[in-house]
Amino acid sequence: MNQEYFFQNAKWIGTNERKTDSFSIVRGYFDANDAKKVSLNILGLGFFKCYINGECINPDTFLPLSSDYEDSCDPKDEILSGHRIYVPQFDITPFIKNGKNSIAIHFGGGWYTYHCRAFGLPKAIYLITVEETDGVKTFGSDEQCKIRNGYIENYGFTTHEHHNYLDTNNYFDTDFNDSDWENAVCTEELNTEYCTTDCPKDALIEKLPVKNIGNGEDGKIFDCGINTVGYPVIEIYGEKGSTVSVRFSEHLTSDGKLDPSHMHSQEFKVVCDGQKKTVQPEFTWFGFRYFEVTGNAEPTCVKVVHANVKSASTFECDNETINWIYNTFKHTMLCNMHTGHPSDCPHIERRGYTGDGQLTCNAALYTLDAKAFYEKWAQDIADCQDKLSGHIQYTAPYLSSGGGPGGWGCAIVEVPYQIYRHYGDVKILEKYYGNMRRYIDYLEAHSEYGLVTSDKEGAWCLGDWCCPVILYPEKQKHFGGQFIIPQAMVNTYFMVKSLVTLRKIAEKIGKNEDLAEYDQKIDYHKNAIRAAYFNTFGGSFCMNAQGANAFALDIGLGTKSTYSFLVEYYKLLGWYDTGIFGTDIVTRVLFEGGDADLAVDLLKNDGEQGFEQWRKIGATSFLEYWDIDRSRSYSHPMFGSPVAYFFEYLLGIKQKEDSVGFVDLVIAPQAVSKFGHMSGSIETVNGTVAVSYKKEAETVCFSVTIPQGTKAIFKFNDTETVLHEGINELRI
Repeated sequence: MNQEYFFQNAKWIGTNERKTDSFSIVRGYFDANDAKKVSLNILGLGFFKCYINGECINPDTFLPLSSDYEDSCDPKDEILSGHRIYVPQFDITPFIKNGKNSIAIHFGGGWYTYHCRAFGLPKAIYLITVEETDGVKTFGSDEQCKIRNGYIENYGFTTHEHHNYLDTNNYFDTDFNDSDWENAVCTEELNTEYCTTDCPKDALIEKLPVKNIGNGEDGKIFDCGINTVGYPVIEIYGEKGSTVSVRFSEHLTSDGKLDPSHMHSQEFKVVCDGQKKTVQPEFTWFGFRYFEVTGNAEPTCVKVVHANVKSASTFECDNETINWIYNTFKHTMLCNMHTGHPSDCPHIERRGYTGDGQLTCNAALYTLDAKAFYEKWAQDIADCQDKLSGHIQYTAPYLSSGGGPGGWGCAIVEVPYQIYRHYGDVKILEKYYGNMRRYIDYLEAHSEYGLVTSDKEGAWCLGDWCCPVILYPEKQKHFGGQFIIPQAMVNTYFMVKSLVTLRKIAEKIGKNEDLAEYDQKIDYHKNAIRAAYFNTFGGSFCMNAQGANAFALDIGLGTKSTYSFLVEYYKLLGWYDTGIFGTDIVTRVLFEGGDADLAVDLLKNDGEQGFEQWRKIGATSFLEYWDIDRSRSYSHPMFGSPVAYFFEYLLGIKQKEDSVGFVDLVIAPQAVSKFGHMSGSIETVNGTVAVSYKKEAETVCFSVTIPQGTKAIFKFNDTETVLHEGINELRI
């Protein structure tokens, strides 16, 4: 849809001042008399807060949702496939009074002015539609609106926000006199597609209490109890011209000060006007647990702000590590759901990395009600495809970043397919099938002898990511010493995996003419992996470096010896030596191979590389690296992808082959010997599926709840039972 559809004759307005961090406040007026309904379409770029008659209608929202905006900042030598902006729409009837009403918009910041890809100066547009008894009136933004610079004088989207209150007033109130303000300037229209979306927007989720835990370098240090995302609310009391500053960190030093290596340059600062005020950031958020307040001020609480995505699962067992993994993944995932895309971290980069995002998508869809969120992000991924070559970017929406072919770009296949698996709507496969095929062609063009060996010229070409630096050779010398899994093997694995998925998709949507092509390509690239990396004598791929055997087994390569070597290796090693992809694949292959006990041992291992070491140091969100000393970020969800297997294997909630939407299930719990009790549930299109069990002497008591319209059978040891809708009780 075009601009006129949402805004009719309204105009984009802003200022000619050439400072992208000079965030304006614009004011306009409109009349309403006995209005039945008043609606508002509005955009302020990058983010905006809108006030109707002095009352903010969208606090803590970070609207509009992040998009690719327009074609002015495409990657070098590429033309992105789509550019769009999502238009927030509000029913503002409750805020309206008879007669003269005011609208005030504070706008600026966010991704639109981000220094790595700044699209232009902040600007805004709005259209107010007043439905009265005798007709409809519209009021749009134009050069008659009044404008002035706001009180934000310095801003970095991922680092800081500074306010200066020395020259402020009640700018947002209806009766404020703006006669000495300048008239707004009409600015350029966006060359983009205007859209709506039901993707959940950011919102205030909860308020955390804070505790003063001592003194820092310059002020008091506070703890909100958990590593989170958002910002503190600060009451300031300082004299006119005095400064209050807030610095943030995810960790403390041994002497109780903010740890500089985990502060990530995050700062909120205000210059006081001598009046008591309650303040908070307007156009950014922070990732932190601890913060230091310097100056005459006190925090009242911490606002937790992220996408308003609800939980769609439960899980609990008698192992603290496994429970911690589940709960911490959900928390870390939510901390990284902002402005309509899943980020790598909520502070340093905040980017929708296609590698991290496709990896955690399945687990996120099990644990959270995230369908609309990921549908929006799937469109972002497709929009980021190069029209010329078919290349998929490393982040969606696009920002110049690092990644690699396969593990990142194959998100165009994996994300729509996981949405289809969970919810059963084939339309999403039809929508992106062409994008998927074009990306496979891109990988073919960047292959040598069947191996994916490069990506875009001058760009990164990663394989697995965040692999441990130290591989403990004293435990690995039996297997040939220290190795790094080859990047080409990882990237070709993802190509084959996507081809297998694409073949399934082609069958589902009636593209049978493509099946022979996929069969040929699958065989060709599998043979290339075998020829390059398989040791026929030892039966292993790359000496199983960082899970190489699991990569091969997962796409149907290898022999019985390959799997046996994998099992022997991890029994001896005792913990993960894998990066983000290998951790997921090794865990899944062990579950699928019948070695669920070993998979559980790795998940809860007490060694130096695993989730338990994070739990023992008191982490409340996932770290970026297994190695604690390497971790610059304490809020990266990417290692949490195995949480999906808590439901698929530990609880045993598996869909029958070729079934989607959880309407035809096999309930087959694994690793029961490792736990005394376990319970969990997921929300499906038909309702709640729940599984629990408890051991009593020589008996295991199972309870399985099956929603109406769902078929299911139960399998455990030698028992196989058809389940009925409702609650099923079994003693085995």
